[in-house]
Amino acid sequence: MARITAGVASSHIPALGVASDFDKTQEEYWRPAFAGFEWTKAWEAAQKPDVVILVYNDHASAFDMKIIPTFAIGCGEEFKPADEGWGPRPVPVVEGHPDLAWHIAQSCILDEFDMTIINEMDVDHGLTVPLSMMFGKPAKWPCKVIPLAVNVVTYPPPSGNRCWALGEAIARAVASHEEDLNVQIWGTGGMSHQLQGTRAGLINAEWDNRFLDRLVGTTDELRHIPHIEYLRETGSEGIELVMWLIMRGALGRETRQLHRHYHVPASNTAVGHIVLEPVS
Repeated sequence: MARITAGVASSHIPALGVASDFDKTQEEYWRPAFAGFEWTKAWEAAQKPDVVILVYNDHASAFDMKIIPTFAIGCGEEFKPADEGWGPRPVPVVEGHPDLAWHIAQSCILDEFDMTIINEMDVDHGLTVPLSMMFGKPAKWPCKVIPLAVNVVTYPPPSGNRCWALGEAIARAVASHEEDLNVQIWGTGGMSHQLQGTRAGLINAEWDNRFLDRLVGTTDELRHIPHIEYLRETGSEGIELVMWLIMRGALGRETRQLHRHYHVPASNTAVGHIVLEPVS
């Protein structure tokens, strides 16, 4: 049977991708941000996941105001890096896992989640930057990836509770898939940041670290945080953290922390990263 063996969460700051692409990771400014992922790179090399379900948000690359799916799952064979205005990132094409993706889509829809099924789309930094942070610069990504795009750009985004519940539904779907697969689920985006307005540059390290604390153990407090708290405490873009709750919900009742990293600043945002495993 397929099984979810770990959850990983990470910021997907586009400037991290630029630093990686242009070999700036050891420069004084960037070194502390990237150092916190060295443990995870070695750990991922040992874990060898077959599939990563990667929860991210699109930044007007695949979706725009013509169509705004709340939850969209990529069921295609492959997904090319998107051109975000300066050409596609020089990273490998993302290989999908259609069998598992379609199984998750079917299971979640029958579990009363209205998933949008996407067979063709390009993927932007929201998905490719986390892959770079965990895997470096390989000629080919070492696992298959199922993109799961969440609307956190246009109001209203899904609630934290709905995201957590979707994670639980994904876990049920994976557990019912007959192929023997080592599956990880990643939540990306965040942490606190605001890109515009009078609060541009806002970072709330205390709140961010309390959020990281509550991903560990048995508490489910995070699923009940209202949208207004994310806006007030973490800035207009901090709502991306609801995507981490899909990851956390998929790990079950209790989690154990394997690794944690937090760094400020990187570009104008906080870098957060955590690796969790479910406790049986």
